[in-house]
Amino acid sequence: MRILICFLGFSVAFGQQKPMEFVRPFIGTQDVGHTYPGATLPFGAVQLSPDTDTIPFSINGKYQADVYRYCAGYQYKDSSIVGFSHTHFSGTGHSDLGDILIMPNSGPIQWNPGTSSEPQKGYRSLYRHEEIAEPGYYAVYLDEPKVAVELTATERVGIHKYRFNEEKQSHLILDLTHGIYNYDGKNVWCFIRVENDTLITGYKQTNGWGRTRTIYFAIATSKPISTYHIKDVKPSTYKGFWRKFDTENNFAEGAGQGIKAALFFGAADEIQLRVAISGVSIDGALLNLQSEAPISDFTYYHKLASASWEKAFSVINNVEFIEPDDAINFYTAWYHALIGSTIYMDVDGKYRGIDQRIHQADGYTNYTTFSLWDTYRAEHPFLNLFYPKQNADMVESMQQHFEQSAHHMLPIWSHYANENWCMIGYHAVSVLADAIVKNNPYLKNPKYYLDAAQSTANQRFYEGLGAYMDLGFVAEDVSGSSVSKTLEYAYDDWCIAQMAKKMSNDTLATYYLKRSENYKNVYDEGSGFMRPRMSSGAFKNTFDPLSTHDQGFIEGNAWNYSFYVPHAPLELIKLMGGQKKFIAHLDSLFTMELPDVYFAHTEDIMREGIIGNYVHGNEPSHHIPYFYNFTSQPWKTQETTRLILKDQYRLSSAGMGGNDDCGQMSAWYLFSALGFYPFAPGASYYSLTSPLIKNATLHLDNGKILHISAPGNSAENVFIQKVSFNGARLTTPFIEHEQLLLGGNLVFEMGPKPNKNAFIIK
Repeated sequence: MRILICFLGFSVAFGQQKPMEFVRPFIGTQDVGHTYPGATLPFGAVQLSPDTDTIPFSINGKYQADVYRYCAGYQYKDSSIVGFSHTHFSGTGHSDLGDILIMPNSGPIQWNPGTSSEPQKGYRSLYRHEEIAEPGYYAVYLDEPKVAVELTATERVGIHKYRFNEEKQSHLILDLTHGIYNYDGKNVWCFIRVENDTLITGYKQTNGWGRTRTIYFAIATSKPISTYHIKDVKPSTYKGFWRKFDTENNFAEGAGQGIKAALFFGAADEIQLRVAISGVSIDGALLNLQSEAPISDFTYYHKLASASWEKAFSVINNVEFIEPDDAINFYTAWYHALIGSTIYMDVDGKYRGIDQRIHQADGYTNYTTFSLWDTYRAEHPFLNLFYPKQNADMVESMQQHFEQSAHHMLPIWSHYANENWCMIGYHAVSVLADAIVKNNPYLKNPKYYLDAAQSTANQRFYEGLGAYMDLGFVAEDVSGSSVSKTLEYAYDDWCIAQMAKKMSNDTLATYYLKRSENYKNVYDEGSGFMRPRMSSGAFKNTFDPLSTHDQGFIEGNAWNYSFYVPHAPLELIKLMGGQKKFIAHLDSLFTMELPDVYFAHTEDIMREGIIGNYVHGNEPSHHIPYFYNFTSQPWKTQETTRLILKDQYRLSSAGMGGNDDCGQMSAWYLFSALGFYPFAPGASYYSLTSPLIKNATLHLDNGKILHISAPGNSAENVFIQKVSFNGARLTTPFIEHEQLLLGGNLVFEMGPKPNKNAFIIK
């Protein structure tokens, strides 16, 4: 068969691929260069993938803009591969990781990777885009050493297979200095130990986005190492008494800031590796290796990886799409939604906490990589609906983060035993509230979650939160991006109120519901926009509602952020002058033109990622198209979301309108394609829209089966004529979470023109 793959949005068709137990269209779609093709399992700790360059974060202390394109290590347009590393982020706007890079080679040792313009001067290799990518599997041919590469993975072990076509001195480069967003001083320390002729162990510690991040490894080889060399490319002035030895040649251990190794296997024609990782210890990495990959059998692990993805995808089947490209985008999005947050514990449940102590996960799986400013919107609601056990374990992981936090806060943006404090708000409370309100059956102790949410919401040191509590808004002269912070804090406070209400704590519910009204304090009736205020109470003098910079906003302008009141849509409509005025204002967002000057200096958004002044790639806008459902013109939600699905998710260069952001962009696509969306996570309802599918069968965790059908759906039949659930017509463009959990039939009747009475039964 043929399968269309699209690494980072550039599509290319390949011929026959290896047969699989299941075949689904799959791509690693483009989000301005921030996804990776590679081998991983759903939520796997290992993301084994090629890295295509070594762009440093800064040169002479100055930020280098090109590094942004390498957030995931891979760029399709590059003609060479540096090597294969084991940890990657999926679609983030900043980066780290790229740990334990391995590169097959032959001939003399080359310790440096070389450059893209002169690859022959390093261990990198030219390659052609005859790659194969399947869930859990990646293959490529390296031209220079003439090596066929295949990669697969278990949850904690990367499995490599290298076939050498020339009988030279085949060897592997193990580069512990390699990383993503590297700079001088990021690599704090490396240690390597040759345990025997088929086992190597060690660790590396870095100071990056994760300030104190340690990763341990154990590498098992399928063939004995005949000889090896360990080199410190950044030797210290102090040599110690190790100087009496030849530490570079067959000396069984090495340590330093710049450790690399060359492992020789004689004239081996094939070498398989099993590379286990751990955040706890070398013993933890060995335990993971022995438990998940005890034998050298690449084909066996490939089959296990395929079966794992088959199980994950089995939540949905019998999907019929309007157009073939829709299927490719849909399954790609589903794949992306399951690789953002990652397992972060050894097979025995031990993990490293943000207090840098070792903890034991008791009755849950510990996770990391929480890009919460992005993922609370649709990614976590998606998991809460279709993978509730995993989402509940993520909630418990956030709770344990709180227990270990010196600041008594839930995570903001955390990864690998670190809080990196990226972005704003305290949106873990949204994830907790959504799981509690929707009765996730796997939650461990909701009362503790409410306590953690309260503590988080009252830390005065955090990003203008003290001013927010005192003044009812974040003052711009106290903390920048003040309007965005005020609006997001207000929404999060509403989430806490929903948690408290669910637990019958009326006093807390009333308090946080009142705090959630603080969005009103930054609304300027004169301009019709949310606008920054100063400590004095006066609005900031200079104001440009089209600008993102220095106007009180982050990743959005006043046009987009003025709609950021997902928890009180009817109140916002009233505040902005009533339905007629509100609809006209909302219409303008999608029809006006945003001049190039307003995004010329934005790394992740291009003209193709903008519809009018609506910027889909920046997450604060994601709920906005669904606002029409709260007005007398819900058909505009149907029309607009269908437009976004087609315009912002394409099989081409810049196929996404922005970063996938750990699955958020993909989860938006999935919900909208299915015909409903979590407008305000923490609420019990979904907002309906025009589905992109004709049929789908969803197997829910509770054993119920939900059938979604839109039999007359087409590119022309965009508009809902009526919706019924289990035979009963829905009278509003909303459906409750508990209704979906009942299973049954959700049926959309579609047509080419708006039915203004679709949700009015006379």
